[in-house]
Order: sequence, then C-alpha cells, then structure tokens
Amino acid sequence: MNCITLNYGAADPLILECAADALVADCRGPQGVTGDAARKVVTAALATPPEGPPLVSHVVPGDRVVIALAGNVPQEASVVAAVAGQLSAAGVRQEDMVVLQPPGDGVPPAAGDVGSAGQDAPVRTVAFDPAAEAETAYLAADEAGRPLYLARSLVDADVVVAVGAWGFDASLGGRSVDGELWPTFSRLACRHEISRQLAKKGRRALPGWRESVQAITWQLGVCASLRIVAGRDASLGAASFGLPETAARLARVQAAGWSPEVEGNAVLAIVTLAEPRGSFAAVTRAVAAASRVTHPGGTICVACRLAERPGIVFSRWRQGAPLAPLVREAVGTADPAMIADAVQTRLFARALGDRRVVLLSDLEEGVVEELEFGHAATPEVIERLAHRSDRVIVLREADRMLPRITAD
Repeated sequence: MNCITLNYGAADPLILECAADALVADCRGPQGVTGDAARKVVTAALATPPEGPPLVSHVVPGDRVVIALAGNVPQEASVVAAVAGQLSAAGVRQEDMVVLQPPGDGVPPAAGDVGSAGQDAPVRTVAFDPAAEAETAYLAADEAGRPLYLARSLVDADVVVAVGAWGFDASLGGRSVDGELWPTFSRLACRHEISRQLAKKGRRALPGWRESVQAITWQLGVCASLRIVAGRDASLGAASFGLPETAARLARVQAAGWSPEVEGNAVLAIVTLAEPRGSFAAVTRAVAAASRVTHPGGTICVACRLAERPGIVFSRWRQGAPLAPLVREAVGTADPAMIADAVQTRLFARALGDRRVVLLSDLEEGVVEELEFGHAATPEVIERLAHRSDRVIVLREADRMLPRITAD
C-alpha cells in the first residue's frame, strides 16, 4: 500500500492508504528554516546580493529608514531583526528606524525579537491605518489620471526598505498580488477600487494593478527590495535582495518548490491549507491549485478546520443563481464586503468548473450541503475515496501552490 499521513489541523491526521498499483503524487512545499537560522538566511541575502550593492550601501548615518512589511511575511521577527542589524552596521541609529506594518496585523513582536545587532530594545513598530487619510500623501497619478496615495511615512522617509512576501496564487493564474507596497499602504478607497476591478474583470484587472505598482515603486525611488519566500509549516524558505525587479525575479526562481510538476491529471485531489482554520479565500486558492491537475469531472477534497461561513454572494451562486448578475449586483451596492465576496465567488467559479468539492471542516453539515459541496463528517470519508482511486494527487498547503502538468 501507498500510505500518506496528512496533517490538516485536527488532533488526528488523515491516513491515506492507496492501492499499491495506484499512481500517487504527494506534493509539498520546500522545507524552510526558523528563528536564528532564518535571520542568518536573510542577513546573507542583504549582505551578498547576486546583483547590485548590499543593504549597508543604500544608507548613511542620519538617514530616516522605514522597513515596510507587505503581505504575510514568514518568520517576521527574524526578518526584521536581520534588516535592522544590517542598518545598524551601516551606522543608522535605532531611533531613526521604524517598522511599518500592514493594516490588520497583530501585536508587534516582543521586545528583543526585532532589535538590531547588539541591541536588546525592539525597533519601533507602527501599524498603518488605511482609513486615516491624513496618514497618506499624494505620490503620483496612474495612466487614467487617478491619484495614487501612499503612507506618508514612506513618502517622507530618506530610505524605504520594502520587505514583501512573494508567493503564488493559483486563483489569479500565477503570482499573488500580496507583498507589494501598493495598495497595502494606500488609502482604503484604493484597496476597494482594486477589489471592484477584480470583481468586474477578474484576471483582466491585473495589468492595471501591475502598472500602478510599477508607478508607485518608481516614484518612491525604492532601490532596496527584500523578497521572502515561505517554506512549509510557517518557515522561511528563501530570501532575495536587490532592485525590485531583480529581487522579484530571483524570488520566483526560489519559489519553484511551490510549483511542482505532476505527470498528468487525476480524478481525485486532496488538499490542505497553510493555515488549517484559514478562510474561504484560502479555500479558493487551494481549489484553484488542485483544479490545475484534476480532471474536469474530478473531485477535490479540502481537509481543513475552516469555520468561516461563505458570504451571501457565494451562497446564492452555489444555490443556483446565475453568477454574472450576482457579481453586477454586488458591485452596484458599493459595499466593500459584498464586492470582496463577489471577487472570491468569481475566482472560485472559474477554478472549479464542473469539478466536485468534498469539504472536511468545522462547518456544520447543513451549511456545507447548502453550498452543494460534499460533506465529510469524518476523515474516513476522504480516506475511503483515496483507497478506491487509481490516481491521487495530494497538495499540502495547496493555497500556496501553482502545480503544473509535466510537458510531453
């Protein structure tokens, strides 16, 4: 038998026992590092970039430096400590450094976790509030003449060190839109406008987003860009440093472990989430990843601890309402929550096609059945499906993945 142990956040893991002659692909992300080891990886990237000068050459004593964190940066405290350590080595005083966190983040790291080399006190951390327009400043206009606003602390800084998570988002067909300074540190209205464009246009909205990101990066004069690639189990997989385009290009190569090749598609895919309790957005990304390697009429099993109920737009679509009118209605409300719900519904529908979803989660059976999903009351439901299948693809932390079918 082919036996796979799959943790999905519950006390007991899934035990998948597939027939000896079954074709099984068990895909997982790269193994990363944590703590001091993660700090050393980032320090090496900052000190010896493959192209361009090291971080210490970007600053001089007296510079006011903002370390801007965008996206869900793994091993955040160790990453910030490495950046602060290099800035300190270049003569930048700790009082001249500030860490700018994205909206919605939690409590800043504990004292000592983000202090620069040889210092016990942490670097001052500020959480950006996109609803406070006074905290933003005009920076540029896009090609349509619309103003682009950015956090005032970034505009006023002498040097900005952009620290962004770099990863894949299969629901968008490739790179994730997280990890960029814009719209992470823009006004709430800008963030809502991007969501509205994604609801209306889907992936066709991405070129406009990329143009705005490039305009912001150029106008701000960002030369120090640090990209962090996640490893599995909340570890740090890799780090790249340099000019924004260079760092992003290197990060894509470093993230190759999250884009595994499999030999042909399967009728059954079983996936987990990076954060077991996750969100419906994470489920959307995981289903989109699985759909890339699953037969159009196949089944995707999602094993997680999700307890978040979907929005009204998603629910009405799953209950039979036509998608296009639902999305138009949601956009017409100008309600950010409704529009965000419409975005996820549109992306999920595109990814799913005619495939079937079986959900093992903390949602009640009635809620799952109302969504026209298969309800797995126990892990044994998925285990039986795997045992009966002659080809199974397992994607661990599938919401981070962009799998590919091996080219002939």
